Amino acid sequence: GNIIGSGIFISPKGVLEHAGSVGLALIIWVLGGGITVLGSLCYAELGVTIPKSGGDYSYVTEIFGGLVGFLLLWSAVLIMYPTSLAVISLTFSNYVLQPVFPDCIAPYNASRILSTVCILFLTWVNCSSVRWATRIQDVFTAGKLLALGLIITVGLVQICKGNYKWLEPQAAFDFWKTPSVGEIALAFLQGSFAFSGWNFLNYVTEELVDPRRNLPRAIFISIPLVTFVYTFTNIAYFTAMSPEELLSSNAVAVTFGQKLLGAMSWIMPISVALSTFGGINGYLFTSSRLCFSGAREGHMPSLLAMIHFKTRTPIPALLVCCTATIVIMFIGETYTLINYLSFINYLCYGVTIAGLLVLRWRKPTLFRPIKVNLLIPVTYLIFWAFLLIFSLYSEPVVCGIGLIIILTGVPVYFLGVYWKNKPKCLDKFIGK
Repeated sequence: GNIIGSGIFISPKGVLEHAGSVGLALIIWVLGGGITVLGSLCYAELGVTIPKSGGDYSYVTEIFGGLVGFLLLWSAVLIMYPTSLAVISLTFSNYVLQPVFPDCIAPYNASRILSTVCILFLTWVNCSSVRWATRIQDVFTAGKLLALGLIITVGLVQICKGNYKWLEPQAAFDFWKTPSVGEIALAFLQGSFAFSGWNFLNYVTEELVDPRRNLPRAIFISIPLVTFVYTFTNIAYFTAMSPEELLSSNAVAVTFGQKLLGAMSWIMPISVALSTFGGINGYLFTSSRLCFSGAREGHMPSLLAMIHFKTRTPIPALLVCCTATIVIMFIGETYTLINYLSFINYLCYGVTIAGLLVLRWRKPTLFRPIKVNLLIPVTYLIFWAFLLIFSLYSEPVVCGIGLIIILTGVPVYFLGVYWKNKPKCLDKFIGK
């Protein structure tokens, strides 16, 4: 439920743009799923070896200490969650406005205003009632399933009718540009956005029933299934659209519906809007877990872990996330935001999986209910290094700014966490 969201409706354009051909784009989707499987296997071992909620943050803090854990938490609160929310909310507004502006991209102000209204409304819902938030999540999950199921079914019908020109090997690998290694790395980053959320179950390990059995089981079922759905959704897109049509579309699923569903094409933008609306709600809901874990370790102000005594909701944490999302949304463009997010996400994933190797070396006798072959984390880290180095080479400004934002957490850590003997007036001010 956390993985399938806005990514599959927005990332195909970014992957294809950097890949330079239909065939390479499809290969990147399959390989992206395979790399996600390797990462999730490592997280399964960490999740049952260090059974704490908080995911990456808890593992990195346990293995590398407070500073590295705080920087991961800092980047998540400042960038990862707000940027994910910004991208999903912009996708929501683009799909809602597509029927109003069928022949052009929706105006900048219109999409931002609608996205802001959506964020503010769902923040209010999450602040008002946990029950309302969970009911919204249950109802709107059906939207994403309807949209993807419909796309795949219509695509299979098209293939049966012989409409698969762009999937034939000769056409699929007809490159309109020769992608550099850096471009391929950026294509993987765009695709990885659609797979983001695969590690979210590790954020609530303490709330799982029998995590040693159910955490790996959920991973083994979900990742191959999502990879299958994503690959066939992209195949379906190319049964109806040429690469040029897909690249020129600002809402791929809507264009697909207009070409193949006729009078029923209105189903597609509504389904995608429902999917992204539920995705925004899910991200707002889960962000409070990270704030809780950070406050428990003393790495965040206790205010952000406070629960309202009447509504039983984490209002301060939700308001911080809402504000950061709106700021990021107004200063970034969708695909640039995805590059920011994916680069920092992969940086955090790599550090966490490197922690698995460090933990194996430091505590070889520690009880591990799940123990993966060392080739799995090593293979993941080799791919991780390739992706980050060439992404940094291809988009030095975007990746450099992401690194700078992470490093701004260093002085904050030493002033706010490491410095214990603060003046009483400062402690009193922070307390107020």
